[in-house]
Amino acid sequence: MLSAQFQVVGFLDDSLSNGEIVLGVPVLGAVASMANHRGAAAHAIVAIGNNVVRERLMQQLIASGFELATVVHPQAMVSPSAVLDAGSAVMAGAVVGTEARIGMGSIVNCGAVVDHHAIVEDFGHLGVNASMAGGTFLGRGAWMQAGATLGYGVKIPSGHTLSPGEAIDGKVRYKND
Repeated sequence: MLSAQFQVVGFLDDSLSNGEIVLGVPVLGAVASMANHRGAAAHAIVAIGNNVVRERLMQQLIASGFELATVVHPQAMVSPSAVLDAGSAVMAGAVVGTEARIGMGSIVNCGAVVDHHAIVEDFGHLGVNASMAGGTFLGRGAWMQAGATLGYGVKIPSGHTLSPGEAIDGKVRYKND
């Protein structure tokens, strides 16, 4: 499902007051109250960059009866043959190429590129202007920080973080934060 099919009806946020307005939409309550808001919407998405927290909250949404929305900014380019799993988000200026796969709850941030046949496993995260060349693999919960780059065919294991500007060219040189 693409974002044009959804309308934002509210936010859940632990750091904002109930009723506070964010981008013209009210805060409905704290995250712990999500089950109470099932009547307000059938779909929901977690807009948190931390992969571990995003996964935990998405599992809570599913347990509360929500379907996960998949959102694509209208200024993103997504190949018709790409697969976007539930709860994923593709931001403005991002490109998702031919037969690429974006896993459940993954984020492809502004200007990021997931080239042909690349795979982002569940809860992966490409930061601003991160890029994955064709046939690359980003493991479950791995994070490519802003500007990180994967050369053709490179595989990054689950849970690892690539530093800003770091390029991986076939030799495993990653930083585990």
